Amino acid sequence: MKGVDSIEIQKVNADDLMDIRHVVLWPDKPREFIKVPEDESGTHFGLYFDGAIVSAISLFPDGLNIRFRKFATLPGFQGKGLGSKLLQHAIIHAQNQGFVRMWCDARTDALRFYERFGFTKFSEPFFKEHLEYYKIERML
Repeated sequence: MKGVDSIEIQKVNADDLMDIRHVVLWPDKPREFIKVPEDESGTHFGLYFDGAIVSAISLFPDGLNIRFRKFATLPGFQGKGLGSKLLQHAIIHAQNQGFVRMWCDARTDALRFYERFGFTKFSEPFFKEHLEYYKIERML
């Protein structure tokens, strides 16, 4: 990987994130499965590496809370700190917008990642399709 100069985070349209969502999160489902009804009203960020979008996150406000969904990094770019940069950017954005709490439905296999950012579980486990999730949150 090159230096920080080749990384840029930008607001994007939900349509720009569909390929990443599909490939990373639900590759065995139809493309329509990865859309969410709130996409039109959400705030979406893409992390670009050498000019190509490789990580994505979508934010959806709800009063003083903000939910993130469809957070994904392409497989060849995972484990390199790019998703961490994007999540940190989303947290700072939410703080700057005055939200007090950030939450999401997190896959169980990603809990350790989120705990590094101060997220904790606040639900019993539940399933979406065949995957186990927990609701997680952090105060901002």
